[in-house]
Amino acid sequence: MGNRLSQIATRTGDDGTTGLSDGSRVPKDHLRVQAMGDVDELNSNLGLLLAEPLPDDIRDLVVVIQHELFNLGGELSWPGGELLKDAAVLRLDEALAHHNEHLPRLKEFILPAGTRSAAIAHVCRTVARRAERAVITLAHAEPQAIRAAPRQYLNRLSDLLFVMARVLNRANLDGLGGDDVYWQSERMKRLDAAEN
Repeated sequence: MGNRLSQIATRTGDDGTTGLSDGSRVPKDHLRVQAMGDVDELNSNLGLLLAEPLPDDIRDLVVVIQHELFNLGGELSWPGGELLKDAAVLRLDEALAHHNEHLPRLKEFILPAGTRSAAIAHVCRTVARRAERAVITLAHAEPQAIRAAPRQYLNRLSDLLFVMARVLNRANLDGLGGDDVYWQSERMKRLDAAEN
């Protein structure tokens, strides 16, 4: 990895390039930099989620995820490097199974809404999906330089964030919790009408 930052305004990027961890420079719109930026944006949104009231187990999990995303971003900035451990993907699988097991089965699509913390988790989910797409695009362009773990991690994380949003809607930490906000499909309208 490169040197620790000792100066923020280096002006080396004024020419439209940025430095990678291996010392090379690439344009700021390079696929690798776009993927790094999406991961950074996801991590920033998770920081916003941490500013909300959260159950302790969710808070602890989000803090771990932030560190793992920093590793993922570091790996993206280091062509051929490996910083994200395979165990990180397994940890997400286990968290997903644990939190999903206590939720009611979905019978309809839900909207990205509800409590503020749940809505922020949904924003994080959509940014995770974008970051996943960016990593996949980069892997197509540089298949030898991108391992499967970053893509798998982002895929699992977006699923976990969906489940986390459902958990947060039920946590009722801000007095607004309760249930998911369901999409009012035509089928649901007909079922509701038939019941009334």
